[in-house]
Amino acid sequence: MTDSTSHTLTEAPDVDSLIAAMSLEEKVAQLVGLWIGVADGGEVAPAQAENTGESKPWEKTAAEGLGQITRLYGTRPVSAQYGLETLRRLQAGLRDAAPHGIGAIVHEECLTGVSAWGATTFPSPPAYAATWDPELIERVGAAIGDSLRELEVHQGLAPLLDVARDARWGRVEETFGEDPYVVGTLGAAYIRGLESSDIIATPKHFVGYSASRAGRNHGPVDAGPRELAEVFLYPFEIAIRESSPRSIMPSYAAIDHVPSHGDKHLLTDVLRSEFGFDGTVVSDYFGVNFLETTQGVTRSRPESAVRALSAGVDIELPDAAAFPHLVAAVRSGVLEEAAVDTALRRVLRQKQHYGLLPGLEAAPGYAERAGTEAVAPDLNPDGHRNLAREVAEKSTILLANDGTLPLSAATRVAVVGPNAHSRTALLGDYSFTNHVEAHYPDVADGINIPTILDAMGIEFGSVDYSRGCEVEGDDAGGFDAAVAQAAAADVVVAVMGDQAGLFGRGTVGEGNDVDSLELPGLQRRFVEALFATGTPVVLVLVTGRPYDISWATDRCAAIVQSWFPGQEGASAVAGALSGRINPRGRTTLSFPHSAGRQPATYLRPALAGTSAVTALGAEFVYPFGHGLSYTTFTHSDLAFDADRIDSAGTVQVSLKVQNTGERDGTDVVQLYLRDVAAHVTRPVSTLIGYAAVEIEAGGSRTVTFTVSAERFSYVGQSGQWEIGPLEATLAVAHDAEDDGQQARITVTGQRRVLGSDRILVTPVAVAGA
Repeated sequence: MTDSTSHTLTEAPDVDSLIAAMSLEEKVAQLVGLWIGVADGGEVAPAQAENTGESKPWEKTAAEGLGQITRLYGTRPVSAQYGLETLRRLQAGLRDAAPHGIGAIVHEECLTGVSAWGATTFPSPPAYAATWDPELIERVGAAIGDSLRELEVHQGLAPLLDVARDARWGRVEETFGEDPYVVGTLGAAYIRGLESSDIIATPKHFVGYSASRAGRNHGPVDAGPRELAEVFLYPFEIAIRESSPRSIMPSYAAIDHVPSHGDKHLLTDVLRSEFGFDGTVVSDYFGVNFLETTQGVTRSRPESAVRALSAGVDIELPDAAAFPHLVAAVRSGVLEEAAVDTALRRVLRQKQHYGLLPGLEAAPGYAERAGTEAVAPDLNPDGHRNLAREVAEKSTILLANDGTLPLSAATRVAVVGPNAHSRTALLGDYSFTNHVEAHYPDVADGINIPTILDAMGIEFGSVDYSRGCEVEGDDAGGFDAAVAQAAAADVVVAVMGDQAGLFGRGTVGEGNDVDSLELPGLQRRFVEALFATGTPVVLVLVTGRPYDISWATDRCAAIVQSWFPGQEGASAVAGALSGRINPRGRTTLSFPHSAGRQPATYLRPALAGTSAVTALGAEFVYPFGHGLSYTTFTHSDLAFDADRIDSAGTVQVSLKVQNTGERDGTDVVQLYLRDVAAHVTRPVSTLIGYAAVEIEAGGSRTVTFTVSAERFSYVGQSGQWEIGPLEATLAVAHDAEDDGQQARITVTGQRRVLGSDRILVTPVAVAGA
C-alpha cells in the first residue's frame, strides 16, 4: 500500500476565537446544507419534497450563514461555465452578507466520475474492483478529484465501502464486491486519489447498510457484533488508516434496531475513539429526519436533531430540515451548547483549510478568488477518457469460453439484445446520465457514449443487428427478426443485462431491489430462442448485479461480463471479443444460483456450504475471484520462509507465476487463509492478499506476500480481536474455490488481544521481468 497523505488539521486558536464570537444561530447555520435550485428541477431523491427544509430565498440564507452547498452541478443539466459562475456569485454573497463572511463547503456525488453535465463517466465500482489494481483506482480518484477541484467543489460523496452480501440488493452495483479486504484496499486507493487532489473524500455508508433483510433498501440489519467488526467495519478501518478520509457518511440502516444516524456507540465510541477518525460526519440525505419518519425512534424533527448531533453527526444534508431546531434545544436546556461547538469546530477547521474563513490562514493554493474570471474546465479531457477506457478494458471478465473467442475478423457476426445499442446501459445509477439527465429528455447529451453496436462495427467492419427484446417488459415482438439474423450468422453476440436507475426506474440501482435473480424481462426466453438456432451464442452481460445464469453456462460458446463499463466501455467489450484486448478481469461478486439461496457470499463457514445435512446446495455458478484469459497461467514453487511463527511474527509466502500461453496477459494471484480451527467458527476461505501480475508470453515472475500473524486474527468470544496458537492453511489460488498451491502453517506463542492498531493489510512484492 502507498503511504497516505494526512489532511488532519490541528485545532487553531483563531478558530476557537471565531466560535466564541458567534451567536448560537450563527453556529447552527454552519451545520446544515442547502439544496439550491431543487424546486426548479425534477426530484432526484425519494421523499425529497417532504424532507427538505423551509424554502427561503438565497438572500436570507446568505444573511444567516451556511454550512454546505448541495449539488450545484449535480441536480440539473447545467454547463460547467454556468455552474462555476453561479458558485462564484453565491460564495461572494456569503463573504459579503453572511455573519463573519464565512463561505460554504460545496459537495457533489462522484462515484463514477463528477456528477455534472459533460463530465467523464468512469466504470462502476464492481468494475473498479474487477481490475484488482489499487494503483489504477487511485489514479481514477485523482482524476475525478482534479475535476472537482477545478469546479471549486470541496467534498465528494464517495466511495461506497459497503460489503455486498445479497445480490438482490439494488446498490450492489455501487459496491466493490463481497470481500471486505478488496473493498477496503481498493476503496482506500480511490480515497487516496481523491484526497491527493485535496478533495474531502466521504466513504459511506457507516455501517452495515448492505446487509439489509432480503436485500431491501433501508431494511433492518441483524448483523451480530462479530460480523459487524470483521465484515462491515473492516473496510472503514483500512480506509481510515491507509488513506485518511476527512469525512464519513452514516448508513440509513438500523443495526439490531438502532439507526446509525442516532447511534452514539458507532459514530463516537467506534469511529472516533477506537478508529481515531477526526473529520466530519455528514448525514446521508434526509437521514436525520428518517429517525422520526421511517425509523420511529424519535417523535419530531427537534428530537431527531438532538439525537443525531449527540450521536456524532456534525452536518445535516442535503437541507436544513432538523438541525435548525438545535437552537431551541440549547436554549431550553435539552442540549449543551458545547455539543454544537464540538461539531462546529470540525466544520470550521475544514473551511479554514479551503480559505472560507476570511482573515484566517488557508492551506497553500487557496488564494482569494473574488473578482477573478470564472473559466470552466474541460470535464471530459483526453486523459480522463483514456483512463476510463483503461479501467473498462482491465475490468472485462471472460467467464467462459469453449474456444470460440476471440472472434475471427472473417466471422459473420449477428449482434442482438437490448443492451447492444443502448448508451445508458453502459452506465451506473449515479452516473449523471442515468441519475439526472434521465429527468430531462429534451436536454442534449453531455458526453458522447458509443454503444457496443457502434464499437462492434468499428472492430469487425460490418455486423448485423436486431434488438430482439427490451431490458424489461413482456414484448416478444422482436424475437423473430433477431432469431432469423442469428440463424444466418456464424456467431451471435447477445448483449443482455440491466438498465441502471433509481427507485423503480430501471432494473438495478438505489431502491431497485429484486426478489428474482433471473435476467429481467424476457431476456432468458430470448436467449433460449437463440440457442435453438444452433448458431454459437456469445453471451455478453452488461449488468450491475450477478445474475443466475446456470441455465446458460453449458450452452453458450462464451460468456463475457462487463459491470457497467462507463462511457468508453463499448470499445473494451468489442476489443475483448475480437482479441485486441486479452481479458484480465476477475469477479469480486460470486455468481449465484437462485434468489432463494440469498444472502450468499464466499465468506461462509463449512455448514453454510453444500453438505449432507441439507438437501439444498450452496454452490456458485462462478466463484469469487473467477476469470479466464486468452493465455494460461500456472503457479508453482510455493515456499514459506517458516512453517511456524510467533503470534507477533510474520511469514513470507512466495511462488512462481508463469504465463504458459502464447499471449501476454495478467494473472490475479489470490492469497487465502483456510482451514482455521479457532474458538469461533471461521469462513472456509478468506482472502488476505492479492496481486495483479502482468507477464509476457512464456515468461514468469515471483510474487512474495509478507503475512503478519495478525492477519490471521478474528473476533473471539470476548468480542475483541485476538490471535493465539492455531493451525491454518495458506493457499495461493486462482479463485476462492481453487485448491491452488497450499501449505500448513502454525501460529505459536501467547494469545494476544489486538486493538485498532493491528496490521490490516498484506504487503506484496513482484519480481522478475
